[in-house]
Amino acid sequence: MGHLGYLAVLVGCLVAAVWLEPVLKVNVLRRWRRLLLTLLPVAIVFVLWDLAAIAAGHWWFDHDQITGVFLPGGLPVDEVLFFVIVPVCAILGFEATRAVLRKPVGDEQ
Repeated sequence: MGHLGYLAVLVGCLVAAVWLEPVLKVNVLRRWRRLLLTLLPVAIVFVLWDLAAIAAGHWWFDHDQITGVFLPGGLPVDEVLFFVIVPVCAILGFEATRAVLRKPVGDEQ
């Protein structure tokens, strides 16, 4: 079970945040194009950063904590999921706070 530790944390983050979508009607997932345009640049930069750090020997992953599925360059799939799931959770949290405080978003003004 230890090899699923990283995934378990990511699933926990997602479970803790995804309920905000239907309950507070934040519409983050419904506006999937906007979400994708937000996530892609960030994920690309951090994937490249990780690949450079791995290649330089500055960054490594505990093989006991990850699934063991690697992409080219030695990047674990778990890490790529991190670059998607954590920002989605952050955006859901931000939009939920905005919704509760009734603060308009840029396209609603």
